[in-house]
Amino acid sequence: MRKVSLLPIHIATLAVCVLLAASVAHGQMVTSSKQKFVFKDADGNTDSAEIVTKYASKKIVQPFAKIDPSIDPKLCRAATIAEERAHAHSREQCWHYVKEALLASGAVSSRPDTVNAKDAASELVNKYGFKKLPVRDPYKAPVGSVLVYNNKKGAGHVEIRTKNGFASDFRSKVPSPRPLIGVYSKM
Repeated sequence: MRKVSLLPIHIATLAVCVLLAASVAHGQMVTSSKQKFVFKDADGNTDSAEIVTKYASKKIVQPFAKIDPSIDPKLCRAATIAEERAHAHSREQCWHYVKEALLASGAVSSRPDTVNAKDAASELVNKYGFKKLPVRDPYKAPVGSVLVYNNKKGAGHVEIRTKNGFASDFRSKVPSPRPLIGVYSKM
């Protein structure tokens, strides 16, 4: 009669017991930690993450912009064009992009000449018939209006108010933090 070695049977039994004990311990770890979710990452290492029990969304502080019917509809088109052409991040060409949007929409008859964004206000008023609106809060600027900002050591910043936020060479939900020179529009 052939002798059967008990060693492989003992090793298999021991492996099953270790796996069973590990899974029970893992289950206890998951149930005992109510604030952590335990998982294995791509490398096979055990990791954990906090469990979110309450969702605290940011409230909309500033609502969507309003379309003012007294403003030239070409400016609303300029806002749409600016938003479509804008990038996710600044290319430091805000005035260039705003000029192109104003020209493409027909809001201005020729391309503005000024180089610095902070000089846009005077050129828009003197050459293209824009008027400074009595608005000091960028969020209250009507869709299509041009917001001009100043900073002491730079070219400034220009953006167009869109329905969802602000656009120049990039899109943003919030206005520029620079000091606002004014909000300009055509009636």
